[in-house]
Amino acid sequence: TVNPANKKYESIAGDIDRAMRFMEACGVDSAELRSTEFFVSHEGLLFDYERPMTRIDSRTDTPYVTSGHFVWVGERTRQLDGAHLDFFSRVRNPLGVKLGPTTSVDDLKQIIEKLDPNREPGRLTFISRMGAPKIREELPKLVEAVRDSGATPLWITDPMHGNGITTKNGYKSRRFDDVMDEVRGFFEVHKACGTHPGGIHIELTGDDVTECVGGGEEISHEDLATRYETACDPRLNHTQALELAFLVAEMLRDR
Repeated sequence: TVNPANKKYESIAGDIDRAMRFMEACGVDSAELRSTEFFVSHEGLLFDYERPMTRIDSRTDTPYVTSGHFVWVGERTRQLDGAHLDFFSRVRNPLGVKLGPTTSVDDLKQIIEKLDPNREPGRLTFISRMGAPKIREELPKLVEAVRDSGATPLWITDPMHGNGITTKNGYKSRRFDDVMDEVRGFFEVHKACGTHPGGIHIELTGDDVTECVGGGEEISHEDLATRYETACDPRLNHTQALELAFLVAEMLRDR
């Protein structure tokens, strides 16, 4: 007897093999499609985790946090006299700092001096999470101050964490229109300041979840219960993520 499932997978494998050979004929290196370069990034929040994962590089005799390639300090833990900025000022990883709407120009300048006193390209990334109503008001003064200081950080927008809401039926959510508007505001500010938008930090999934309201599918507050599956923060589903990707492409094209 022949297992139908085996014939199905043999057919799929044959299709993949033919596709690979076709791409090779077109000059595509199919080996690159079989390998993955994987980088790890997270908020450096818990010292019980980060300290034991810190190592001294034998070649340079300098400390690195080996829990990730890129770690960041959160909006709630970026106090100038706090333990988080002090700890991460002593390691050599590329570092990020979340900047919310209460960030002052003076605080930002002191953060730069603490984390990047030598103005090292690639050392520092600022991740703005202002919220859609505040980004056009609060971000320009920070971008201008950094530009004039001689520092060269990468600027990233996080349009998710500044736009959280709690719906009347008790769900933690985000309005997709707010996420889109903060991305637009991020690009507009950098265009006006003559600086460069460097990236976007999004929470998303390829699944058809219903965790953020709005978007092309018009997910309502009542729809959230349909497939609300996150264990922590609400994510964009695959359709919303594609809509956002098209917006970013348009904004990059228009720069």
